[in-house]
Amino acid sequence: MRKIAIDAADIRILRALQQHGQLSKTKLSELVNLSPTPCWIRFTRLKEAGLIRGYHADIALDKIANATTVVVTVSLEGHRKANFERFEEYIGRVDEIVECLTTGGGMDYVLKVVTPSLSAFQRVMDRLLSAELGIERYMTYIATREIKSTQVNLANLITDPDD
Repeated sequence: MRKIAIDAADIRILRALQQHGQLSKTKLSELVNLSPTPCWIRFTRLKEAGLIRGYHADIALDKIANATTVVVTVSLEGHRKANFERFEEYIGRVDEIVECLTTGGGMDYVLKVVTPSLSAFQRVMDRLLSAELGIERYMTYIATREIKSTQVNLANLITDPDD
């Protein structure tokens, strides 16, 4: 996929949006140290280029509901494109599965599942296994405490220390 060229000012805009969500033109320009019009032009270009997919609040789930987080690794029986597509299409429809990564190595996928209880998690897994998606094996890891959850520091990805 073709990468979009961005500079330090663009990175400051994206970082501000990551940290604060949707901002007014004035507030964004103050945070990134650009005058409002050039800042908004850059913001609009970044948005139109598809770099900004949405705005999200970081909700403290533990303050409003019980939440059980389980990490699940999944290996499929078959490794044809159709096997992966069927699995991924199903996963996309399951609200409790909040993250899904394709991995190389011993497992095909890593899922992050958030439910109100372990029994609710088991119901999600029962439905997943009943859907006949070709799951060969899976392992579950119950999260007991969240240590870190943050946004990627874009500057670290753009600036390669080995260059």
